Amino acid sequence: MVKKIGILILTLITLPLLAGVYGILHDQISFSISPEYFTKFKFPQFQIGFMGQNQPRLSASLVGFFSTWWTGLIIGLVVGLIGLMMPTTKLMRKSIFGASIRTIGIAVGIGLLGILIGEFIISKLNIEWTIPKGVTDKNAFLTVGTMHTLSYIGGLIGLIFGVIYQLRLKKASS
Repeated sequence: MVKKIGILILTLITLPLLAGVYGILHDQISFSISPEYFTKFKFPQFQIGFMGQNQPRLSASLVGFFSTWWTGLIIGLVVGLIGLMMPTTKLMRKSIFGASIRTIGIAVGIGLLGILIGEFIISKLNIEWTIPKGVTDKNAFLTVGTMHTLSYIGGLIGLIFGVIYQLRLKKASS
């Protein structure tokens, strides 16, 4: 049981870091699509004023990390606790790794799908969106907003598939 607790602790350290790195990369892509999403919305939201103006890419990375690390903690807690139910530490590691890969992969895929949905559907809808004043490229802003929203949804869907994977693995090992 001591080894399993060690694996759980390692999971609770590793997955928030991986989620944070995902957030950094995600927000670098987002910044390339719509810098205004950050300068007019995220930097004020995170109270990154001066730094956001002078180091926008670094600031976008900080926003990305702080926006996502906590999702890794939740994912790690869920898959780690389910992993504890596995009969062996080897199976626990396999189940956590498999669930994590599924969660991240689906989050990435649905996030990228969000770019397409944002660009070709959401930004074309004739709806009065709540967009900060001064945004000049509303289509890009809406595209990035859609990408962000769908990435979180993708993380949740991915977690569901990851948990299903773990439960099937547990059942097969019985």
